[in-house]
Amino acid sequence: MGVCQRKIAVHDLEVGMFVSDLDRPWHQTPFPIQGFHIRSQDDIRALVSHCKWVSIDVAETRDSVELAKITRPAFGTKSRRKGEGRDELHLPPLSVREPVTYQTVTTLKREMKESSSLLEDAGVALEGLYRTFATENIKDLRPVAAVINKMVRSVIRQPDALLWLSRIRQHDNHVYRHALNTSVWALVCGRQLGLNEGLLNHLGLGCLLSQVGKTRLPAELLSREGQLVPEEYALYRTYVDKGMAILEDSGLSRAVLSVVQGHRERHNGSGFPEGVRGDRIPLLAKIAGLAEFFESLIEPRERLAEPMTPAKAVTLLYDMRNIEFQGDLVESFIQAIGIYPTGSLVELTDGQRGIVVSHSAARRLWPRVMVMTDRYHTPLRAAKVVDLAKYNESRAAAEVLAIKECLAHGTDGLDPAGYDVTGTESRWSFSRLISR
Repeated sequence: MGVCQRKIAVHDLEVGMFVSDLDRPWHQTPFPIQGFHIRSQDDIRALVSHCKWVSIDVAETRDSVELAKITRPAFGTKSRRKGEGRDELHLPPLSVREPVTYQTVTTLKREMKESSSLLEDAGVALEGLYRTFATENIKDLRPVAAVINKMVRSVIRQPDALLWLSRIRQHDNHVYRHALNTSVWALVCGRQLGLNEGLLNHLGLGCLLSQVGKTRLPAELLSREGQLVPEEYALYRTYVDKGMAILEDSGLSRAVLSVVQGHRERHNGSGFPEGVRGDRIPLLAKIAGLAEFFESLIEPRERLAEPMTPAKAVTLLYDMRNIEFQGDLVESFIQAIGIYPTGSLVELTDGQRGIVVSHSAARRLWPRVMVMTDRYHTPLRAAKVVDLAKYNESRAAAEVLAIKECLAHGTDGLDPAGYDVTGTESRWSFSRLISR
């Protein structure tokens, strides 16, 4: 055990300590991520119920002030109103009426081919719609609704396909890309929660339309989104109300409008436009808000912030549970997308580098990885897929191959868009994707 690691009994844990290892495999516990700060006595009680001892990383231990800093939102921290600080808000567990248990009914390869142009079609429909919103009110929403219906069916069949496509697809307009990617994260989370197909359609359409109010804001303001002074941020916050004004006579369902209205509200009341908290925020809006925040962390507007790796963003969300976002919703989101979400660049413990292709809820730390370099980071002639769960199944602990770290997008020129994942699943080629 390293000099920063200390093994202690769970009854000796204190708030602020960073738990780095358990006395049992992580996947045998309910903790959705490996390694986390203890923020409350509830966290200690959860560890006591599953473990006898844990390892803590002394170098990562923080006091309550430091924890408050790392759990603040990325944008608009100067304008917090209700719920100031990091007071936790605990609610009864989320309850979905008559949840649906979805099964993956097709392979990733087949769903890639089926949905290869789906996000392109969505982008075209959304771009045309948003262009008219900039000067006029409601136009025909049927093309966007039709695309969302296809996206929902794709996520129901195989959730990893659209996640992959959303990570490799490029779009010049940040607002369109942000809305599209947010909808994919939200749909994957909604599927995990067991929302029926109708609710998933409402959720996805609401996410796509959630940014329409930004068409009525100055382009110069949007170009500095995330770096605004208080007066500018006050104007920026009006985009939600502007969006609702645009959509008020659209004939959209109350569920869709609730997403547009509530996606920037926060669990502890620190959001906008109303500053409502807890169970006053509709479930679909809670999901959309969580998905939108996650997307803003890993794909911020160009040049305004360094993108987080998906693994770091997942860890930050976990630190924010029951503060900015409802705790069990955060855990469901992490279970849905994985600790290393599809499309994440990673380095394995033997030095090989690649991209996460899909993950298993039962083996959260051992996803399927498309390996593209050898252990010396030299590109392979042809990429190969390694299912870490199967690879490690009968190996001794010293021989286990795992993810060492998540890498920044574009590291060593490793670009998911450069690989044809519709090819052979056991050995995928370097050929460029045709549909972008």
